[in-house]
Amino acid sequence: MEAKDIMGISPIVPVIAIDDEKDALPLARALSAGGVNVMEITLRTPAGLKAVEIISKEMPSMNVGTGTVCNEEDIIASKKAGAKFAFSPGISQELIDAAKKHEITLIPGVATASEVMLAQNNGIFYCKLFPATIAGGVDILKAFSGPFSKMNFCPTGGVKLENLNEFLNLKNVMCAGGTWFVPKDAITNNDFDKITKLCIEALDSID
Repeated sequence: MEAKDIMGISPIVPVIAIDDEKDALPLARALSAGGVNVMEITLRTPAGLKAVEIISKEMPSMNVGTGTVCNEEDIIASKKAGAKFAFSPGISQELIDAAKKHEITLIPGVATASEVMLAQNNGIFYCKLFPATIAGGVDILKAFSGPFSKMNFCPTGGVKLENLNEFLNLKNVMCAGGTWFVPKDAITNNDFDKITKLCIEALDSID
């Protein structure tokens, strides 16, 4: 699956830290019921990889990938777990080379013009802007659109319902990542209906 296809699945991409693998399938079903068929499960918790494995096997209709991928070891583990893609918070030549070697789609994080150039020079035209609001948010994306007209972004970090349309209305933004519609307390309390409702609310709010 190519990066442009992954970033085109949904205008909102949930960024999820799963503490208990038993929550993986109910969460995937709740997101899908809300119209979101893509998940970025971060490697910030020990349960992350197992959650990816469960979803990829039990619910193949869900496009599940990993997040917080920082090195070749993370790339190998993501591929082994069945991830269809990997999001990274930053970009490095090691990571780019590892993704190519192990044949997994990498959507690297960028925050500066130099990092965007590194992506472009390696044939990568789909990136995460991270941390989006701290890195310059809407203003930096507008600035990038001039010299980097071929680039497409998924801003993540500080994106919420209130500023979602500001990002999505930009020509170089395909989707936006966030946590507000997958609140940790809802997962902990098994309130998956709330997550479905928050997905619907977010999608309905888009201009």
